[in-house]
Amino acid sequence: MIEGSFEGVEGVKIFTREWQPAGEARGVVVISHGLNAHSGLYAWAAQQFTSNGLAVYALDHRGRGRSEGERFFVKKFADWTQDLATFIDIVKARAPSLPVFLLGHSAGGVIACGYTLEHQDEITGLICEDFAYQIPAPDVALAILKGVSHVAPHAHVFKLKNEDFSPDPAVVAAMNADPLIANEAQPSETVAELVRAAELLKKSFGQITLPLLILHGTADKVTKPSGSREFYEKAGSSDKTLKLYEGHFHDLLADVGKQQVIADIQAWIDARVDTQPPRGRGER
Repeated sequence: MIEGSFEGVEGVKIFTREWQPAGEARGVVVISHGLNAHSGLYAWAAQQFTSNGLAVYALDHRGRGRSEGERFFVKKFADWTQDLATFIDIVKARAPSLPVFLLGHSAGGVIACGYTLEHQDEITGLICEDFAYQIPAPDVALAILKGVSHVAPHAHVFKLKNEDFSPDPAVVAAMNADPLIANEAQPSETVAELVRAAELLKKSFGQITLPLLILHGTADKVTKPSGSREFYEKAGSSDKTLKLYEGHFHDLLADVGKQQVIADIQAWIDARVDTQPPRGRGER
């Protein structure tokens, strides 16, 4: 694993991790993490991808993990997507001839979708895991929260339970002991920006036309599988796949059945890597 960084929006230093296969890479996976997470939690998934010839790049979103910025706060949703765009440009410059697949988990999936709407020709495919499009909160509560964000944007008002991410006690214990997500609670403005982004995506799903893989656990208490179903039904892509994992929790790549999930993702990527014509340096 190689650590790095780049300058994000307004000069915020964004921390990154990179994993390379032993031989020549045949494709790239870029990971956009969600809440209660950071790039370091993807070491196992990265190991699986690299063992199959894929390079893996992951960033810590601003204010999270080892990146700079006010903890857990984002002023504008576009700051997230612009940081991701800068990162993917860096990745593509390092591997200009390789297909790039963007994997977003939960809120990271919302960020990945926001990026994709503006940069579909920059990547080969989009993978959304436990997409945070619909959350189990009443609409009135979300409306109140958006109002609070105008009055007290930095107030930490929303907290996720680590126990809802995985049924594996070891995973939960590791999350509870992780100093990078210790006592994580989301500021009202951060949640409001995610809610606004989800509302925009609802009107824009049809514009997403690149290859699309959507994954969701049916026992997810953090986000609703119905949101992933709606995304699948409304997406404009002719190449789209929805996989629901019965009894799985919010983080499929940390669940007790993660081996099957990673195998499904790998098989989906393999089918599209093999059909990609080689690109010359600088071609998009």
